[in-house]
Amino acid sequence: MRLEAESLSARRGEDLIFVNVSFTLASGDALVLTGRNGSGKSTLLRVVAGLLRPETGSAICLSDMDAEARPAGEFSHYLGHRNGMKRELTVAENLAFWKSYLGDIEGGQSLDIEEAADAVELSGITHLPYGYLSAGQQRRFAMARLLVAYRPIWILDEPTAALDRRADAMFEDLVKGHREAGGIVIAATHQPLGMEGAQTLEMLGFDGVDTEYSA
Repeated sequence: MRLEAESLSARRGEDLIFVNVSFTLASGDALVLTGRNGSGKSTLLRVVAGLLRPETGSAICLSDMDAEARPAGEFSHYLGHRNGMKRELTVAENLAFWKSYLGDIEGGQSLDIEEAADAVELSGITHLPYGYLSAGQQRRFAMARLLVAYRPIWILDEPTAALDRRADAMFEDLVKGHREAGGIVIAATHQPLGMEGAQTLEMLGFDGVDTEYSA
C-alpha cells in the first residue's frame, strides 16, 4: 500500500489556505501535521479523506490488489472532532452500522463489536445508549469505529484531545498495532500516539501560500 498526495491545495472562503502539499507514505509509515491553529491541518486531513474537494492536486492509493490508483478516501478512516455516533442508539447499534456501512477493504480483517469494545477498554456496556455515556467513554467508542471496519489508512484530527493519560496510552497502543500490521496514519496531534519515526509536515496557513510543502 502506498499513499501519494501531490500538489494539493485548498481554499477557505475566497482565499487559498495552502498550496503545493505533497507527500508519500508506504505501509507502516506515519505523518504528523504541525502548525498553529487555523494553519490548514484539519482542512488537509479532510481533503485526503475525501471529505473536501481540493482546489488542485490529488491524494491516491496504490496497492498490489488494484491495477489502477484509487482515491485515498476509499481506503481511509477519518476520526475528527465529532464522534460520528447517534446518541439515541446503543453503542452496539452504532458500531454495527459502521461495520455494515463500511465493510472491510481487501487485505485486512476487522474486529467484531465486543472485541472492539474490549480493545478500547470498555467491554460489557455496548448495550447502553450512546448518549448515556460520559464524554470520555463516548470518545473511546468513537475510536472503536476504526476497529470494526478495516481501512489501511487512519486519518486523525486531535483524536485524544481532553482525554486522560490512560486513554492516551490505550490509543497509542492501537496506533502502534495498526502501523505494525502495515497500516498508514496521518494525524494532527500534540500527543506521541504511537507515531515514533513519523514524517512531519508544518502547515503555515495563509502565510505559506507561496511555499511548496513536502514530507
